[in-house]
This record gives sequence, structure tokens and C-alpha cells, in this order.
Amino acid sequence: MREALTAAASRRVARPAPLRQAVYDALIELIISGSLQPGQHLVEAELAQHLGVSRQPVREALQRLHTDGWVDLRPAQGAFVHSPTEEEAAQLLSVRAVLETHSAQLAAQNAEPEDVEHLWTLHQEGVDALAGGDAERLVAANTALHAFITSVAGNAVLADLISQVSRKVRWYYMPIAKPRSKDAWNEHAQLIEAIAEGDADRASEIMRKHTERTGEYRKAIAAGSARR
Repeated sequence: MREALTAAASRRVARPAPLRQAVYDALIELIISGSLQPGQHLVEAELAQHLGVSRQPVREALQRLHTDGWVDLRPAQGAFVHSPTEEEAAQLLSVRAVLETHSAQLAAQNAEPEDVEHLWTLHQEGVDALAGGDAERLVAANTALHAFITSVAGNAVLADLISQVSRKVRWYYMPIAKPRSKDAWNEHAQLIEAIAEGDADRASEIMRKHTERTGEYRKAIAAGSARR
């Protein structure tokens, strides 16, 4: 009897989890895409109606988003989309640079011809997105290419660490996706060439400069916006 009750209780606890996760993921995607802007007031009832769920999973998601740095909870005011500071962006992008530089080095050591072929396919998606001026598609293409390089690297611990920062990298990258993209995709092409040649040192150096330029570009864009 005790075992049966324990199993039943576990099922009751686990059942709502996918909905909470789905709401959490949906709100993050709305933040990354800019549908929910930094500083925007988040009203539980409106979000619940938009997502087609009750207010409870929205409330739980907002608490978790606050813990994870996506949302600010202000006493007597409610929830607001967090406004990332340049210091936060700099810290995240510096960590990303270290992780992805090592990822590129490993990818150059491990890549098979079919991996290189797929990298060029992903690169073409980015070039097409650039031609179409679609910032959201550019960010998705950038994320896919970097994720595949991580996959080719073949280090599960490294992949897990990169996945922890990748969503916020997408968020921070969105404002510069279009102005930065031409240079970025030229750098991606150089990176793929180095990986194809198995040149680990060159691949890591290209990735290091690539990630550093992204951080510098974002800082410059933010400074220009502040002066206007």
C-alpha cells in the first residue's frame, strides 16, 4: 500500500511539470524575440490569456524567471522584464568566448567531412537570413551553427556549460544581429574553413576573435543608443 501511494503521489507531482516548463520556455522565447521588451510590466492574467493557460503556471514561471535573471519582481509593483546591464552582457559574453573557443578547437580535431558539409548548409541559412534582413532568423541561424560546432566538439561537459549560457547569448545578440551579421557570417566562413582543414589552433583563434568582436560590437551599439 505504501509503495502504491508513493507511486501515485509521484505521478501527481510530476504531471504539472511539463506545463510549467512549457510556460517558462514560452516566456523566455517572447523575451528573446523582443515581443516582451526590457522593462515591460508582466501581468499574469494577460500572459495566461495569451498562452492559453491558467494564472498558476504563469505565476510559477515568473518566480523561476526571476531566479534565473530574466524577470525582476518589485514589491507592490509586480513583475517586469529584466533590463540587462552592459556589465552583465560583458560577463556572459566573456564566459561564452572561453567556452566556444575551446569548442572550435575540439571541432577542428573531430570534424568529419559530413560535419563540414552540414556546417556549410547552416552557414547558407545565415547568409539567406542576412539577405532577407530577418533578425530573428539570423539569431536562430547563428545559434544553430554554434550549437552544431559544439556537437562536433564531442565534449558533453562543455556542451552542457554552453547550453546554460546560450539562451541569454541569443537575447543579448538580438539587438546587434542585423548590423553585426555581415562581418559575423564572414567570420563563420573562415571558421568553417579552419575546421575543414583540421587546423585547431586557427579555428580557436578565429572563434576567440569572433566572440570578442560580438561583445565589443554590442557595447558600441549600447553606447550609441545611450547618447541619442
